[in-house]
Amino acid sequence: MADALLSVKGATKWFGALAATDGVDLDLYPGEIHALIGPNGAGKTTLIHQITGELTPDEGTVRFRGRDITRLPVHRRAMLGLARTYQVTNIFEGFSVIENVSLAVQARSGHSFRFWRRAATIRELYEPAMAVLALVGLADWSDRPAASLSHGDQRKVAIAMALAMNPEVLLLDEPLAGMGPRSARDLIDVLNGLRENHALLLVEHDMDAVFSLADRISVLVYGRIIASGRPEAIREDSAVMEAYLGEGEEAVGALETVPAKGTTCSV
Repeated sequence: MADALLSVKGATKWFGALAATDGVDLDLYPGEIHALIGPNGAGKTTLIHQITGELTPDEGTVRFRGRDITRLPVHRRAMLGLARTYQVTNIFEGFSVIENVSLAVQARSGHSFRFWRRAATIRELYEPAMAVLALVGLADWSDRPAASLSHGDQRKVAIAMALAMNPEVLLLDEPLAGMGPRSARDLIDVLNGLRENHALLLVEHDMDAVFSLADRISVLVYGRIIASGRPEAIREDSAVMEAYLGEGEEAVGALETVPAKGTTCSV
């Protein structure tokens, strides 16, 4: 197996007497979609924050391509090739789609701003921006105001902005949250197509999507990884089933009935 692109070892983060993450180990390999699941409050977003640099672990390390980045600031990690999206869509609604993504290209390339000239008209920004919009299926919507898009398409803009940073690793925090079935299916297809050139760490509550997309799944409960492995092994893990009992019968049923990887997702 190739070396891990991203490796988290013993990540622990305390908030007072509460260990939001408690000795977490997690690896992400090239071309892999690794899903991180768990009940509400399990520590998933806290772990993502430690990977991206928004929080610093109290114990443990984060390595990217073998380099210790545990104490690097967010912008340094982004320039190395780590990009993320957030639970709440974070785009500039007053700008067009292409302007949003062009600004992300500018941030990555260091291209200087030119006052009195729209970023989307600068070729060095426009062409890479259109390329990533094509990846997420929004090339034909490039001139639309971002505020006019559906929630699902705004999510795609946020992903395009992350892709414009030219990352090797893309961290996605609940990308399907609030989506209807059709938008969810579209985004699942987009994410599946990204694995050729990116490794994805996916935090998601939609079990159909998780089991359809993931090569591996790690389950976080009360700040600890209780299981990690192939989707079929996670589906049958008794500790995982027990962890989801607190989420109600529907969550347990979701684990029992999720489609096998590679089958058509029913969301």
